[in-house]
Amino acid sequence: MNTKEIRSKEDFIKFVGDLILDLKTNPNTWENKNLDAYLDALQRWTGDMEGYYINNNLPVPENVNWRIFADILMAARMYE
Repeated sequence: MNTKEIRSKEDFIKFVGDLILDLKTNPNTWENKNLDAYLDALQRWTGDMEGYYINNNLPVPENVNWRIFADILMAARMYE
């Protein structure tokens, strides 16, 4: 799972599928195994994400479309 390879919707879909598979096959490598813990970590990491990019000598993202990301998270609450 390499996020640097995500360049399209299809790449993102495959990435999410790979995350699901990794959780199922390697749960011992996941700190946040349930939805509550995962969403909490997502919120906290997003709040601190600039530090991740700075500490890894990567450019800090400037044009993130937060609304689309929020739409994806909201839709997944009810999508069958």
